[in-house]
Amino acid sequence: MTTKKSATDEAVIRALVESWVKGCIKNINGILAIDSPELLMFDLPEATQSTGIEAYKRAWDVSFSWSRKSGAFNLTEMNIAAGNDAAFVAALVRRTGTASSEEREELRFRLTIDVHKIGDQWIVTHEYHSIPAI
Repeated sequence: MTTKKSATDEAVIRALVESWVKGCIKNINGILAIDSPELLMFDLPEATQSTGIEAYKRAWDVSFSWSRKSGAFNLTEMNIAAGNDAAFVAALVRRTGTASSEEREELRFRLTIDVHKIGDQWIVTHEYHSIPAI
């Protein structure tokens, strides 16, 4: 059963993730605004682990160099399961960018975000990116 509170929390989390997506092309401050200082991320293209906000920020430098010129970052699907103080977001993402060869490339991947409510604010504590095994 969905309560009014959980529906409100889900809407807030959805808006939070959509705001984060907008920052994923050009706005590092928009991305970092919703993250815990102790954020843990497992990233692509390699199985890279970033612990803490500074390591997370450095990972975005690589990402921005690939997509800043003409990139796009779009959620194609998003599902949210929210409790009182923790929630999980599972999404499918389509990302495009320009390779060093100037060829346009596309990456489709899965995104899982764990958020925790601290006071009245939802904060991202864990982010995981994965691609299907072939």
